[in-house]
Amino acid sequence: MSTIRAVRVETCGAAEQMTVQNVPEPKPSAGQVRVRMSACGINLIDTYHRSGLYPLPLPTGLGCEGAGVVDEVGEGVDDLAVGERVAFAMAMGAYAEAIVLPRTSLVRIPDSVSNEQAAAVMLKAMTVDYLFNETFPLNGGETVLFHAAAGGVGLIACQWARHLGAELVGTASTPEKCDLAIRHGASHCYLSDDPELADKLRQHAPEGYPVVYDSVGKSTYRLSLGLLAPLGTFVSFGNASGPIDAVVPGELALGGSLYFTRPTLATHMARPGWMQASADRIFALISSGALSVEINQRYALDDVVQAHNDLEGRLTTGSSILIP
Repeated sequence: MSTIRAVRVETCGAAEQMTVQNVPEPKPSAGQVRVRMSACGINLIDTYHRSGLYPLPLPTGLGCEGAGVVDEVGEGVDDLAVGERVAFAMAMGAYAEAIVLPRTSLVRIPDSVSNEQAAAVMLKAMTVDYLFNETFPLNGGETVLFHAAAGGVGLIACQWARHLGAELVGTASTPEKCDLAIRHGASHCYLSDDPELADKLRQHAPEGYPVVYDSVGKSTYRLSLGLLAPLGTFVSFGNASGPIDAVVPGELALGGSLYFTRPTLATHMARPGWMQASADRIFALISSGALSVEINQRYALDDVVQAHNDLEGRLTTGSSILIP
């Protein structure tokens, strides 16, 4: 029996719970495609799956996004051929040499975009797409607050906000990361542990921000609520510092009839046609030069533990990928 190498988690916990194992090579069934992986994106959601914060049935693979080459197609798949380049997001099991997915989960990669770029950007850029175009739509001219502005999602958000004509004020954990965010389009960026952070952020929106995009969670929630304008929107889309303890309706009222939303990429991807349309928007931005994909860390599959430790230790900038 043919085998492939893939990351497996049998018990949730620290990064060391991940192992690389030889597993049977998957075969595509009707309506499915096998993709020989070129690169796998590494995202914070992977650490949530591994730790058990977002529970999965065990044992499990890891990894939600990637890109590669069509290796075999199942019965009924007549619009993709062996050798075509494809990418995906919000699947499960991308940390592997090959993966089988439904045809509907795959998008073609245009000639102007590399496999590594697509693997590094799909989940993150689709996140920014739904944040800026669906959750709290930006039309240009707004001043918005975006936490973790130098991360994988953050650097894309900085560029996309600049493209839309919005002013993005960010936070980041080091001076180097703040500089990186500004180089990518943030108007200002402040240290997340600055004791005067609230005052510095407030000077850019004295009446309050219309929206705060927050993937940090527990450590930034109260700060963010206090910086929102009346009728402002708090967009919670991650838990890098841990989950928010509780959302108290009375606090939203006192802040000025605030809105709280917890959107997910999976909800938008379930909408017919949204994934391909989003991918088309992203690839067009890359092709035009409006969006550069910063792949600042590359790891071999055997170094997956180090990759997760680096990500959780806030030692990375931009995007990270695994090379199977």
